[in-house]
Amino acid sequence: MTATLSPPRQGHTRFARAGFLMRVRELGIVLAIVLVFVAATSVNPAFARLDSVQQLLIGASIIALMGVGETMVILTRNYDLSIGSILGLSAYVIGMTFRAHPGTPIVLGFLIGIALGAAIGAINGWITTALRVPSLVVTLAMLYVIRGVDGVIVNGSIIGSDVVPRSFQAVGFATLFGIPWMAIIVVVVVAVAAYSLRSFRWARDLYAIGSSPEAADLAGIPAGRRVFTAFVVSGALAGLAGALFLALYAQIDVNGGTGYEFLVIAAVVVGGVAIFGGSGTVAGAALGAFLLNTINQALVATRISAFWNQAIAGALLLAAIAFDQWLKSRMTTKLQLEKGALREQSSD
Repeated sequence: MTATLSPPRQGHTRFARAGFLMRVRELGIVLAIVLVFVAATSVNPAFARLDSVQQLLIGASIIALMGVGETMVILTRNYDLSIGSILGLSAYVIGMTFRAHPGTPIVLGFLIGIALGAAIGAINGWITTALRVPSLVVTLAMLYVIRGVDGVIVNGSIIGSDVVPRSFQAVGFATLFGIPWMAIIVVVVVAVAAYSLRSFRWARDLYAIGSSPEAADLAGIPAGRRVFTAFVVSGALAGLAGALFLALYAQIDVNGGTGYEFLVIAAVVVGGVAIFGGSGTVAGAALGAFLLNTINQALVATRISAFWNQAIAGALLLAAIAFDQWLKSRMTTKLQLEKGALREQSSD
């Protein structure tokens, strides 16, 4: 009696393998963080003090928060370069609100930032999906549009700590059992986003769209709505990041948030999110933000020129992209071999 060979579940095998590789990638980032931390502490023991660790968490929080939204966008093979400008604009608008209406509840300040960011994200998403303009062009243009609007609104003025309520500033420096509130907020956002990407169909569709837009279309996935949602989430989280930025620094001017978009994308890609979409996790993006910030603070603690931080970040970005391309080619080759083996079995 000849045994019948059942074909392996290729989709299941592929996603299981990808999930395993992502977990290995995230473990590698954790090990890198530990190595950098230990090396910096051996040179400067003060690096391991509680206040220093708290600063590490706070410094990575804003980048990690925006990295969650950027991850969702990049998963669909799109990019959001406007997040740094959204941060600056939302922070200034919140500050203006506090200055014009001193009794404004701090919760309303956060809601203003989130709503403003979501509105701009909706514009980005609509132009990208409805008018089919490449997201790189749309969000780069939006970056400059917001900077121009911000410049007109700011008009050379600065929102200072005298108009930002102390209760609002407390979110930036207060702790709970030694853990900064900012870090707690980011952990909650990352946990909710990670659960959504694993459990909800609309979020899982982001992976399908990024892996193969043609296959997603054939499967009946509403790609336009999903991409639009990803941009709205990215904008909303950038607006929330603007509120946290104002709470942390208690001041904002026209340059607020400049360059953050590139730091976020670097953190996301270093954290294992494929730059060409389809794979990655928000937890990995958050770890990438923490790694880059740990390297930056370690250079300061060991009195090494801060210019090395940009060089290291760039090198890590190139390495991550090269690794993703190598991994993609390996997985493609293995899938082709599996298909060839199945065809041979079926012919026998």
